[in-house]
Amino acid sequence: MGGAGFGEEQARFGASQDAEDLVEMVNLPTKYTGLAGTVFISTAMGSHGPRVKWFPGKPGRDVPCLTLTLETPPRALNEGLPAPIAREGERLVCPWVESNRDALLRFWREGTSWDVDEVRAFVLGLSRMA
Repeated sequence: MGGAGFGEEQARFGASQDAEDLVEMVNLPTKYTGLAGTVFISTAMGSHGPRVKWFPGKPGRDVPCLTLTLETPPRALNEGLPAPIAREGERLVCPWVESNRDALLRFWREGTSWDVDEVRAFVLGLSRMA
């Protein structure tokens, strides 16, 4: 799981969160993304930069996944998935990240101040893959 750059910034959920920091997160199933599996999105958390996580199945704290940065282009970090699944996930999820980058970055930066109606509108406004 190591590596330079983004890999060095990996932080387990809550590992470096101040007790008073607000964090909002949403697990997006296929019906909201058009992707098989689940995409985890959150507001700023930990010491890493903006990113999303893709789980081929049900998400969880210690479940293997693929992490994708919100950079241009996204960088993928395999966190324990079999290599063929990680490659396929990267092929499928990168276009979704690219098409939703601006909205995902807005949620990352501002989402902790949003009410439930704003979060719902944000989720429903994300583009789906065909």
